[in-house]
Amino acid sequence: AGVAPTTPTIAADAVLPTNTEVVVRLNSELNSKKAREGSTFLSTVAYDVMLGNVVVVPKGTPVNGVVTWRTGKGAFGKSAKMEYEIRSFDLGGQRYALSGKFRQEGRGNTGAAVGAVVAVGVFGAFVTGKSAIVEQGRELKVYTTTVIPVMVPPGASAAPAPAAMPATTAATGPQATAQPASATK
Repeated sequence: AGVAPTTPTIAADAVLPTNTEVVVRLNSELNSKKAREGSTFLSTVAYDVMLGNVVVVPKGTPVNGVVTWRTGKGAFGKSAKMEYEIRSFDLGGQRYALSGKFRQEGRGNTGAAVGAVVAVGVFGAFVTGKSAIVEQGRELKVYTTTVIPVMVPPGASAAPAPAAMPATTAATGPQATAQPASATK
């Protein structure tokens, strides 16, 4: 005799914990040639973020990012640099903060450019570096900075909230995950 499958049960007051990993995917290329400090860009959640068997943040949820610093490419092969942050997402009419800071440098060859200056004199100044480019589709790991309440979907059962226990003896609940569906099957 087999065991009947059960409907996932999650506490009615369950929350996705702070510092839960969220993988986001850039919707379009981010390029230091076009982006400036303060430029915003959109990404999306790449995989469902789950608590137990309940999706808390669905794949495709829009995510907000901003360019926080950049330099342009320069003479003598100096490549551009750019820093950007993934800051938040909106879910159920509420904005939730994320933490993720990244840096991208252009792929330059300063050594070759300096060599060109020696070989061709002043014309070496016309050799420039590369723009900093973050390609469309790049996946980045970011983290929640606050707890996120779990909305129990229709059909799932909400267990009553457990009695309060001291933090040192509280049982560990379901683990939060963010990964491709194929990895969980």
